[in-house]
Formats: sequence, structure tokens, C-alpha cells
Amino acid sequence: MKRYLCGNQLPSPHTLSYMMDTTEHRNLEGYVGFANLPNQVYRKSVKRGFEFTLMVVGESGLGKSTLINSLFLTDLYSKDYPGPSQRIKKTVQVEQSKVLIKEGGVQLTLTIVDTPGFGDAVDNSNCWQPVINYIDSKFEDFLNAESRVNRRSMPDNRVHCCLYFIAPSGHGLKPLDIEFMKRLHDKVNVIPLIAKADTLTPEECQLFKKQIMKEIQEHKIKIYEFPDTEDDEDNKLIRKIKEKMPLAVVGSNVVVEVNGKKVRGRQYPWGVAEVENGEHCDFTVLRNMLIRTHMQDLKDVTNNVHYENYRSKKLAAVTCNGVDTSKTKGQLTKSPLAQMEEERREHVMKMKKMEAEMEQVFEMKVKEKKQKLKDSEAELERRHEQMKRNLEAQYKELEEKRRVFEDEKANWEAQQRILEQQKLDASKSVTPRSSEASRLSSLHACIEQHLDLLGTQTPLILQPEGLREMR
Repeated sequence: MKRYLCGNQLPSPHTLSYMMDTTEHRNLEGYVGFANLPNQVYRKSVKRGFEFTLMVVGESGLGKSTLINSLFLTDLYSKDYPGPSQRIKKTVQVEQSKVLIKEGGVQLTLTIVDTPGFGDAVDNSNCWQPVINYIDSKFEDFLNAESRVNRRSMPDNRVHCCLYFIAPSGHGLKPLDIEFMKRLHDKVNVIPLIAKADTLTPEECQLFKKQIMKEIQEHKIKIYEFPDTEDDEDNKLIRKIKEKMPLAVVGSNVVVEVNGKKVRGRQYPWGVAEVENGEHCDFTVLRNMLIRTHMQDLKDVTNNVHYENYRSKKLAAVTCNGVDTSKTKGQLTKSPLAQMEEERREHVMKMKKMEAEMEQVFEMKVKEKKQKLKDSEAELERRHEQMKRNLEAQYKELEEKRRVFEDEKANWEAQQRILEQQKLDASKSVTPRSSEASRLSSLHACIEQHLDLLGTQTPLILQPEGLREMR
């Protein structure tokens, strides 16, 4: 039971004691359902996926790329995409490779950060500075992402673990190894590894481990501390891992057959150094610790210890005028409030700029539209004038044809009148001759009848001229 206070009402001591003492532990009589919360968190985490950034540092030729391929059972570095040590010149650079790994429905975005050229120069002074700058830059990016107004997308690119490869010399740490780990032990979880442990005998390897741990303690180097747990079995496992530090590893992607069993290892004339054999190396210990048991703890230590140290130093260095007093160069930094205000101003300026650009684009489009309308109007006027001229030319041509036709019609009508007059005159002159011919034909018929009666057989031909004479 809880009581709520309204306005500026101050609670009395009795009320405070009542509010503090009313928390009781009660057992539920039935199933409610909030015990399913871990399953909800699990489903949400699996859907979102996980991120892990692993940095590998060491001299060239110590098998860093091979070990990474062996750890995750995939060819992150292959012949088509070799390791950075083979692709980049021998200068200290920091290169990251990102790959998405899926196993059992769980997605892991693995980022491998390599430092090709580390420790390969004649003068290795400050060769660790690019690595420190890279780690600090990722912390700075995450801090800026936390300080933004919109914090929905915050990718975690911070370095969660650094595997430092130690050459199997058998004579302890080099000055470069000591200096590098001292420079980075406050910024990242450092796990020292003895590379190519198959070059040492088991006795030499144990002595080498003791020598390395002795020097680490003498120089007060902080390597990754395994967390204490309440489970006795986990504590035993952690004690075994601590006893094996630094881990001696062997990497290999070649599968060989040993006593009828296929294993990953390295073939030698005297036998096979098996990668996953605990008697030959500590590869399985590293894999189980790094991936199966302590990956989340590495991320938690990075966030709660190393990043918080960086964040507290960064925020403590911010003064009233925004000058970082911890740096001699006077580099300017900003408090979260100042950064939020700056982001707001930048957003406002960006919106104003976008508005001005949109107005400019709108005006340009309006001008282009007006110009297109003017051009189309001019084109229509030109076509109208052209059609008008064409129609006038056609009208003149038709008028000329009509005039010619009317002249031809008039001439034809005049000729027809003349021909009709001539026919009329000709018909008048032909009529008397036709009557005279008819009379002659009747007379000729009469004469033939008389001759037939007389029996004359010779036909008589009478000509109009002769008749005239006879008449």
C-alpha cells in the first residue's frame, strides 16, 4: 500500500516511516505471470542482436589472424581477404573488420580490430599511440551519442577486450610489452597470450608463464580480473583459469587425422599439436572464457569501469568556459547541456537552410514553369500565324481557281451559243432539199411500177439534174 503526496505537501516522519515500512515479502497463491519477464528480455535481446569488439595486438607473424579464424570457426581472414599484416605496409595502423555471425538464431556483430605493423619498426617509440587514440575515439563517440537528444540508435563500438600476443621467446616480457600494457590497462580489458605455444616444451611454457606473471605484478599491470561468483563450481573454474594465465595458445585451420579422428592441429615430424587439446595448449580455455562464459562480463567491465573512468575524467575536465584543463593544448570540450544546446542550434540552422533551399528550389521551379508556359504560348502564336498564312494562301489560290473557272465557263457558254446558232441556221437550209428528194423518190417509184407493167427489165436511174431538165 502506498500514499501519494499532492502539490508541495511535505511528508511527516510518521508518513515516511509508514511508506518505508510497508514493503513486505509475500508468496503468491497462484500464477500471475511476471516470472516470464526474463523470457521477454531474452526474446528482445535475441531480436536486437549482440555486439562485441575484439582487438588483437602483437608483432607480425605471431598467428593473430589464424587464432581469430580458429576462435569463431569461420574464415574472417582468407586467401581472398588476407589479414591486415599482409595487406598493409609495416606501419602502425588500426584497421577494423566487421562480420555478422549467426549461431542458433542468435546474431553477433563481431568487430575485429587489428594493428598491423605494431612492434615491427626499428624505433618503436610511441607505437602504442594509434591504439590509444582509437580506443579513446570510440569512447568519445559513445559519449557524444549518449549526450544527444535522440538516443535511440547508439551502436556500441567500444573495444571490449584486447588480446595481447607475446612472442614465445622464453625470456620474459620485452620493454615494449610492458610499456604497451601499462598504457592500455586502464582503458581496455587486457588478456595476455603466449603466441605459438607449440614452439615451447611444457616445462618451458610453465616457466615462461611464471616469469610473465611475475613481471606483470612487479610493474603493477592490471590485466582482466575475473569476477567472483556465488557458485562454487564457477569459482573453481575461475581459479583454474587464473592459474593458467597468461594463456598459451596455438591456432590452426587445418584438419588432420589422429588415431582415426579428425582434429584441428599442426602437423610436425614428431606428432600433431592439437588446437583443442587442453594438454597441448590453452586454446579451449580462451575460447570458453572469451565467448561462452565471460563475454558479457567483458562488456560490463568495459561499460562500468573503463568507460566510466573516461567519462568522469572527460566531464570533470569541463570548466565554465568549456576548456579542458587536463590537456596542455587547451582542447575545447563541451558539457552535455552545452552540447544539447549546440545540437539544437545546429538543428535549427539546418532546418532554416533546408527551408531556404526548398524556397530556392520552389522559385526555380516556378520560373521554369513560367518560362515553359511562355515558350508554349509563343509556339502556339507562331503556329496560329503559320496556319493563318496558310489559310490565306489557300483562299487566294481557291479564288484564282474560281476566277479561272468562271472565265472558262463564260467562254464555253459563248461557244455553245454560237454552235446552237450555227445548227439553227443549218437546219433551216437543209429543209427544202429534203422535200424535193422525197418528191423525186415517189416519182421514181411510180416510174418503176409503169416499167414493170410494160415488161422492161432495165432499171431506170433518174438524177435530180435530169429531172430538172425534163421539167
